[in-house]
Amino acid sequence: MTRRYRYFDHEADIGIEAQGKTLDEAFANAALAMFAIMAEPATVIPEQEVAVEFEEADLELALVTWLNQLLGQARLRGLVFCAFELEHEAAHWRGRAWGMPWRPGSERGTEVEGATLTMLKVEETTKGWLARCVVDV
Repeated sequence: MTRRYRYFDHEADIGIEAQGKTLDEAFANAALAMFAIMAEPATVIPEQEVAVEFEEADLELALVTWLNQLLGQARLRGLVFCAFELEHEAAHWRGRAWGMPWRPGSERGTEVEGATLTMLKVEETTKGWLARCVVDV
């Protein structure tokens, strides 16, 4: 796979679609896509680590939960993330994100308010896994 994620138009919001060889990789790439809307990942230094953990048996709801937990942690700590790792065992998910505090003069793109259930899809394909949803901006 050459591209880990792409965007698609959805009225006033932005759709994200991520791929991965594994489900966890697709979710990590969806997080990267979401935070790349707010800041160019190459400009973010992974100097702080934040952990998230949750229970969710439904794969589609797990995607939305993962993305919204990351947004919540970023807001709470004043951070922007650039790297992600996730693993799950049945309905138990453990993830980590790395990033840095927003700094004066840091360029901000479009603020993402949250991941939604709109066009939500998580499926295994012949090329791996696909994770898609619309984020509210």
